[in-house]
Amino acid sequence: MFDFFRKHMRLFQFALVVLIVPSFVFLGVQGYHGMGEGARLSVAKVAGHSITQAEWDESHREQVERVRRQNPEVDPKLFDSPQARQQTLDLLIRQRVMLATAEQLHLTTTDDRLQRLFATDPQFASIRNPDGSVNKDLLAAQGMSSDMFARRLRQDLSVNQVLLGVSATGFPSAAAADQTLDAFFQQREVVLQRFEASSYASRLQPTEADLEAYYKDPVHAPQFQAPEQASIEYVVLDLDAMGQQITISEEDLSRYYTENAARYTTPEERRASHILIAADKSLPAAEREKAKAKAEALLAELAKNPDGFAELARKNSQDPGSAVKGGDLDFFGRGAMVKPFEDVAYGLKVGETSGVVETDFGYHIIRLTDKRGGDKRSFDSVRSEIETEVRRQLAQQKFSEAAADFTNMVYEQSDSLKPVLDKYKLVLKTAQGVTRLPAPGAAGPLASTKFLDALFSNDVLRNKRNTDAVETAANQLVSGRVVQYEAAHARPLAEVRDQVRARVVGTQAAALAQAEGKARLAALQQTPQTDMGIEPRRISRLQTQELGKAITSAVLGVDPKTLPALVGIDLGPEGYAVAKVQKVIGRDPVVADAAEARAQYQQAWADAETQAYYSALKVRLKVQIDAKAVAKSAAPEPAAGP
Repeated sequence: MFDFFRKHMRLFQFALVVLIVPSFVFLGVQGYHGMGEGARLSVAKVAGHSITQAEWDESHREQVERVRRQNPEVDPKLFDSPQARQQTLDLLIRQRVMLATAEQLHLTTTDDRLQRLFATDPQFASIRNPDGSVNKDLLAAQGMSSDMFARRLRQDLSVNQVLLGVSATGFPSAAAADQTLDAFFQQREVVLQRFEASSYASRLQPTEADLEAYYKDPVHAPQFQAPEQASIEYVVLDLDAMGQQITISEEDLSRYYTENAARYTTPEERRASHILIAADKSLPAAEREKAKAKAEALLAELAKNPDGFAELARKNSQDPGSAVKGGDLDFFGRGAMVKPFEDVAYGLKVGETSGVVETDFGYHIIRLTDKRGGDKRSFDSVRSEIETEVRRQLAQQKFSEAAADFTNMVYEQSDSLKPVLDKYKLVLKTAQGVTRLPAPGAAGPLASTKFLDALFSNDVLRNKRNTDAVETAANQLVSGRVVQYEAAHARPLAEVRDQVRARVVGTQAAALAQAEGKARLAALQQTPQTDMGIEPRRISRLQTQELGKAITSAVLGVDPKTLPALVGIDLGPEGYAVAKVQKVIGRDPVVADAAEARAQYQQAWADAETQAYYSALKVRLKVQIDAKAVAKSAAPEPAAGP
């Protein structure tokens, strides 16, 4: 039920606008003082600092890559649209507004708060090592160093403070909330009579003149046009094309295997149990010595009864996480434990027990209980994998070297694709019936609106030239030319007669339904006490009984002071409806949790105030958007991946 509430926030009488404040963590926010760098084409300004076309493009590529890393199966075409790029620009402007405001308000985050947040916040658990340090390998996989991560996190925390004061304190009074919720969740009793256009269709027999008039009407003519289309030929330069031209020797494969042996070796892991006598490194020396003495006493006791390790750990270990498990720490790899502990654990044999080991946490007695990994896969078992990787790397290198030359050749020798075909040994591809928009199920370059726009540009069509090289995916350039072009044209009436007749019948049927519905409404208005002979029903925003938006909105929009009231509802091609709204009933019983509904309303109110504050900040910082530059750059950037 509350999913409905969230989706229909704008129905509130206060016209609240719900804005989801984006998270800035890992968002790649650039330094505010570096706004002027990069390409000079400005698409927007914040506080006098430009957002350039290059920055916009780079931000969009970063967001696409981020989403694809998290959801590899996502369709790249979702990002290949002007709407997606506009959202990126809006987010980029928002980031700059927040950064500028944070600087003006001197909102900073101290080192202590930064470290405390990283060490305690669950959202960072996946990149936090057991000793509390950051996992540099995981950061590197996301293209960040630890310094970059710390800088971005500090920036995020400062920026989030800009809106926190508004979002955390914006709330309506309980009376206002209850009044709004009563109106939003109220039920109304209504008698409804529908006049369905479909029920009138069987009565109609449009004449030939009717069909011809509809067909020739300039308003309707576009419905029966055959779209412009072209037969094309095109060539694709990508990693696959480059890879097919590469020969790799066995010597190269063997050398790659040797140089990257660690990649084909299963990381060694150890399993150990320990007894910890806690003594933080900050304690006085006397107290640490006391803890050490206790650990040595336990070690001596253990020497008398080696099999009693688990029981001794349960009773004496001061590591609450492992003590209840007899000291068991499960398997861990290198880098997971502090170095003194790791060095000893990896130096023990299975079943062997260490002496007293000192770390910053105190004193440990360690027993190695198992080990696994460390096995190296044979060259033969990974040969095909290595060949694929080496071929990919060499293809990437060849593609990078060829891209600029390919781009120049299709432009400078624009009367044919043969020069690039011959030079790079590419395959000439063809397609028929190509239109300006991707066909359903289209894949590869033919699914790229950017490539199709280039094909149907005036220069390519009029002068029979190659298109410029178009990047349709990561590491993929395409150029094409139109072999045959057919302009949009009207299809003859004989060819589309069935379609025309169906539309004429639909139009006439809707007109009959509306006429009869309006006549019924007029009659009822003359005698409002007339019993319509129809069982009343209850309607609410939560239970529309599949009546559709038009009927629901009309019924719930009637002023309750005028009830009972009659209302006519034009349903367009579906016909007409007459509703008699008899009375208002209380809240829909589906709303079982009034407290939760009130909390959601209060959150919506806070979001609306946050949005209003953000709008005011945009005015204060003189945000300007160059509409012409944005429109000119609206062609979508290619999503990464084929």
